[in-house]
Amino acid sequence: MGVQGLTGFVEERGAFFTELRVRDTKLVIDGSSLYHRLCFASAVDFRRGGDYGPFAAAVRDFFGSLRACRVAPFVVLDGGRGADDRKLPTLRGRAAERLRAAHGLSRGEGGCLVPLLTREAFVQALGRLGVPFVQCFAEADREIAGLANRWGCPVLSLDSDFCVFDLAAGYCPLTHFQWQSVCAGEGAQGCYVPARCFSAERFCRHFGQLKKSLLPLFAVMNGNDYIGLAALEVFFSKVRLPRGCAAGKGGKHVRLQGLLNWLSQFAEPAQAVDDVLKYLKKHQREETKELLCTSMEDYTPSDVNLEDFFQTGKYECEAAGKADLPRWVLDALAKGKLAPFISDALILRSTFLHVQVENMQRPSAHSTALPIRQVIYGLLLKVSQSAEAASPSKQTNELPVVCEFDRLQKTLKKTFVQAASLPTDFCDDHFPLDKLMEVPTSCRQMLLLETLGVKMSLLESIPSHLQLPIAVTCYWICCSEPKVKLHQLKALLLMIVSGELHRITSDPDLTVLRAEDDSIAYNEFLKWKEKKLQNKDFDLDAAHSFCQWQCCLQMGLYLNQLLCTPLSEPDLSSRLYTGTLVHRLYQELKSTPSVENLFSFSPKMTRLYQVLLNTVES
Repeated sequence: MGVQGLTGFVEERGAFFTELRVRDTKLVIDGSSLYHRLCFASAVDFRRGGDYGPFAAAVRDFFGSLRACRVAPFVVLDGGRGADDRKLPTLRGRAAERLRAAHGLSRGEGGCLVPLLTREAFVQALGRLGVPFVQCFAEADREIAGLANRWGCPVLSLDSDFCVFDLAAGYCPLTHFQWQSVCAGEGAQGCYVPARCFSAERFCRHFGQLKKSLLPLFAVMNGNDYIGLAALEVFFSKVRLPRGCAAGKGGKHVRLQGLLNWLSQFAEPAQAVDDVLKYLKKHQREETKELLCTSMEDYTPSDVNLEDFFQTGKYECEAAGKADLPRWVLDALAKGKLAPFISDALILRSTFLHVQVENMQRPSAHSTALPIRQVIYGLLLKVSQSAEAASPSKQTNELPVVCEFDRLQKTLKKTFVQAASLPTDFCDDHFPLDKLMEVPTSCRQMLLLETLGVKMSLLESIPSHLQLPIAVTCYWICCSEPKVKLHQLKALLLMIVSGELHRITSDPDLTVLRAEDDSIAYNEFLKWKEKKLQNKDFDLDAAHSFCQWQCCLQMGLYLNQLLCTPLSEPDLSSRLYTGTLVHRLYQELKSTPSVENLFSFSPKMTRLYQVLLNTVES
């Protein structure tokens, strides 16, 4: 993320920071940086698919610290890739890195990998905590900078691009934001979060007379998420940078410092660009100049008025207007009620499927959820069965195609997937995408359940917030290859029941009366968890199967959201999925079948487990 090598360079020197006491202020937070940071800080295990409960607890504690210091947080999240798709090469590179990390973890090597549903769990946690947030139409950096400048407050992030933006109140890196060490403070001012703020002035002074206005050109020439160095290698090979730095020799920081020292001789970006062009062949100059100038605009704070969104709930942005999407889709995207996956499929007809720690010899875990994705694509790109019947010979030409980036064994591969044709009542002229909300709930629910291969009558005995996960589980049982083992299914259902028990016994906001036997059952469960696990082996095939379940749940969530939630949205933050627990339950069920009676002290939980098991088995 950000400008290549800049974070390392700035961190090594420390002199570019000022101490800051964060209290009694607004704070604009880069949501993507924050959830990555909290995910890596709260996780103890990256191999078993994620523990969303501890992650949600870390999110709650973080915002609790801000509240104690009277800090008003406003979270800004990245949206989709945007119509120009300029970051595609960078995103492909990152997907390949994730694939390498997942492969290493599957073989028992170290490493970190963000679990599949982390972003969804984060958005749900923000909603539950009442933290104001917005999901931008595309990349959020310029809108974050614009909002922070409008309010004169700092930006909290982990993205070195914010060292380059001209920010009125500065950039606080998350690495120096000590939210877990809130200080009491003196007198009436009250407690504060100790932090450090990057000072662009100090940074520029370090390089003589370097003007702040030249920092965007530095970022672009040095290489960032949008532009690689290839176009400028000719310049770097010919120019004599100060300190005798030749291209690529002696490490990245040497070139980075040489470039900054070289730029310090110019009064403004235009002069420096003209000087760069002298080193290039004539036919390269015009294109390179245009590339440099457009890329520098990425560091101009956006004029999208996010303050307006936080006051009225209306998100207006030129790029979103040009995309010509239905108003309800734009509003749902801005409020995080639809994922960026949806806008990428709709605008670009192209999506990324994030890899997990799975068996790389088998087909991708996402292949199990392909039929659900095809229905999503069908709804977004509208294909009706009647149109298909009218011209069977043209069928392959008629069906829209979406390009998916997914893994094929250990490499990233793109595959073209046809959208599903939908029942006629969803595709006649009464129900195009812009009128989808007006389709009767019963019809939307029927399409969701037909896609998952489940009838509503089967789910009626299930608590409403568990109906979607159980419908997804039925789908997983039917569609997974290789077939789901009975112990895997039981482990998954026991995990869901343990999440329910945790919710009932631990949530202070819950209005349901707690039965004493629930508390006893929960304490017995905690004692069982504390026992030393005899078999700590990692079962890669079981991991692959649970990855398939998460893929199905993710696409079930997205389809449910697109259909305007005909089923209640399940709460990931209430321990719906806990990877370390489901793996342990699976291992123990193989050797000790009595683990199935883990919740016998609570008649209610025993009954819930039986109902879930009977529903799925039937």
